[in-house]
Amino acid sequence: MELRHLRYFVAVAEAGHVTRAAERLGIQQPPLSQQIKSLEAELGMPLFHRHPKGVALTDAGRQLLGDAQRLLAQFTALQERMLAFAGGLRGRIDLSFTSSAAAHAFTPEVLRTCRSRHPDIQIHARENNAAEITEDVAAGRLHCGFLRVPVDRPEGVALETLLEEPCLLAVPVDHRLARTRSRPVQLRELQGERLILVRRPGAPGLYANLLDACARQGVAVTVAAEVERMMTNLNLVAAGEGLSVVPASMQGAHPHAVAYQPLAPSIRLTAPLTLVYRARDAVGPTGTFLALAREVAARQKPALRVRRA
Repeated sequence: MELRHLRYFVAVAEAGHVTRAAERLGIQQPPLSQQIKSLEAELGMPLFHRHPKGVALTDAGRQLLGDAQRLLAQFTALQERMLAFAGGLRGRIDLSFTSSAAAHAFTPEVLRTCRSRHPDIQIHARENNAAEITEDVAAGRLHCGFLRVPVDRPEGVALETLLEEPCLLAVPVDHRLARTRSRPVQLRELQGERLILVRRPGAPGLYANLLDACARQGVAVTVAAEVERMMTNLNLVAAGEGLSVVPASMQGAHPHAVAYQPLAPSIRLTAPLTLVYRARDAVGPTGTFLALAREVAARQKPALRVRRA
């Protein structure tokens, strides 16, 4: 039994006449009659009573009609779902982001926009560090992720910079450098300071750049703490445990305990917002989401300006 047999049977049952059913189906009447007879032979029972004015269902035909209509409706719905998936309008996206990427205005906007435009795309989001996000994307456990400075580029993984923003020096409000808001902080002013950094295996890029810059200019600093998440940096800065460098989009955290100072342009520390995904997976709902991410990022350019009190 094939789906076309069921379609022909339902068409004849609903029309009550083989010729009218053939017209609706766009086929000739003799082939349709033959298909119905083949279905009856396969089932081993008649499905129609035939009379000069048309056909009427037998008891077996009435039993088959309901089941056939449900099966055809389910198949049509399946076709629609698969077409929607192929067109990127339906499906599931497993997404991850770092805490600092989540703090950027881009992330809530892209999630909100996707939910509004494509309600049949389900996004399952979670937080992680940059190294594990990249590893999970490469292994196919994630469709895509948002992070800052890439830590690795496995084969088949695409890394795309969506946005770039300045970095700020985060200091306790009672620190001496909190009083320099009228000018950028120079690298030499970090001499002897205690820095709070994200642990290197998780997100080494931004902080490796900072430590390298200090080493090149002979500025001695102490790494006072290494943490798993960038937001924890700011918690410790607020507690007076040291200084940190964070993307400008995070400067809303602890406004009464942390001062955010611009860095001298010569330090050249910026924080990208990077999209990571497997190139071969950029189709279906994932492809739709990637295109939407690029659109939202384009709306948010140029990069955030540093806010000054």
